[in-house]
Amino acid sequence: MANTFFQFKQFIVHQEHCAMKVCTDACIQGAFTAQYLQGATHVRTILDIGAGTGLLSLMLAQAHPAAITAVELDAGAARQARENFAASPWGDRLSLLEADVRELQPSALYDFVITNPPFYEVALKSGHAQKDQAMHATNLGYGALIQAIDAHLTRDGAFSVLLPYQEFIIFRELAEQAGYHLGTHLQVKQSVRHGYFRSVGIFSRESKPMLVQELDIRDAHNNYTTAFIALLQPYYLKL
Repeated sequence: MANTFFQFKQFIVHQEHCAMKVCTDACIQGAFTAQYLQGATHVRTILDIGAGTGLLSLMLAQAHPAAITAVELDAGAARQARENFAASPWGDRLSLLEADVRELQPSALYDFVITNPPFYEVALKSGHAQKDQAMHATNLGYGALIQAIDAHLTRDGAFSVLLPYQEFIIFRELAEQAGYHLGTHLQVKQSVRHGYFRSVGIFSRESKPMLVQELDIRDAHNNYTTAFIALLQPYYLKL
């Protein structure tokens, strides 16, 4: 049985009401995006689409002073994220909207968007409705996600997305068709012996040379790599 909470250095994530629990690749996205935003004083507002437990919002709140709004469709996850926000040191600038982002009318545009969306548009499903909604694009496909981002992002804004490596290729093509360019690409491997299995991409409307980085989670001896430790050390309790 999965743990009902995950303790970080500066906050705790309770997750018993969420289908998708805290996982390493989401932590990588949060930490990598937080690094990207370091010194970005123009980013005053952030939107987290599909917040789940609220993990990504909490990681960004630890590293950046922006006001963060999270959107979550599932009632249980929304309640969990709201409680995690309230218990954190940054509850005064974290808010949760229980809503379908496709139906959310923009009252103001955001300087940055982060999303860890449902991974698979075409794949076998588990039969568990809540988990399928979280893992598979049953409600929010890639095209609809890009439209939602576009509706809520400032003209000069950027967004971060985490997807499996192959699915990321499909998403990137759709994003480019919508006028977004991949500026920073983190290619993640489970270990030095594996191929790429996750991609974190940061997109904007600005066309510029792409920065490509690689991260191995574990070395040949199955220990965390120096790069992984450096990235997650501000967050993980035992690093």
